[in-house]
Amino acid sequence: MELPKFLLADNSNYPEDIFVLHTEFPRFMINLKDDEVEWFEDLSNENQDDIANELNSLIQQAEAFYDSEMEQYQ
Repeated sequence: MELPKFLLADNSNYPEDIFVLHTEFPRFMINLKDDEVEWFEDLSNENQDDIANELNSLIQQAEAFYDSEMEQYQ
């Protein structure tokens, strides 16, 4: 099965939170309510400068994905 790059997620225990999951390496979940990120990968062996730039870009893409999805619901 081919997964989309980003998925929206919610949880009834956190009704105010908005979660976006990134399904490719490096996998993570971001809570757009407070920009808290939970990483599902060990990034300690990666080049820190390269990974910081990539992660910043991926988080911006996750936010853009959410905005695009919300526009479709309106």
